[in-house]
Amino acid sequence: MTDPSAPSSSESDTRRTLGLPHRDRPVPAGERAPLEIARRAVELAEDKRAAEIVLLDLVGLTTLADYFVICSGGSERQLDAIADGIISGLRGEGVRPIGREGTPASHWILVDFGSVIIHIFTPPERDYYSLEKHWAEAKTILRVQ
Repeated sequence: MTDPSAPSSSESDTRRTLGLPHRDRPVPAGERAPLEIARRAVELAEDKRAAEIVLLDLVGLTTLADYFVICSGGSERQLDAIADGIISGLRGEGVRPIGREGTPASHWILVDFGSVIIHIFTPPERDYYSLEKHWAEAKTILRVQ
């Protein structure tokens, strides 16, 4: 009798084609790939109506992080809501941040998940710091307007 929770052969073939490992069970939170964490952070930022969300691939460019998620919030209150939403959403999935820097009053909050760093700005600060320009060599994985 076959295990109903096991992936189908076509699913296994698809995973192999994409270069993904075959797993018979869900990935534990501690083993989640940085890109998966970054994409989930983007979804959580979207849930809090973050604007101009960008996911940058820094692999091979720095040892600082593998991915940056950069987004904007229209007010201090929204900055805090975006940061809290990302932290609580990922924490609920077993992924805990290493740290959080900045305050809504500083107009820039940074949330550090190790290989994924989230930058949440108000629009003027985002324009001033221009992280996307500083990391112009990074590949843009996705952009959500």
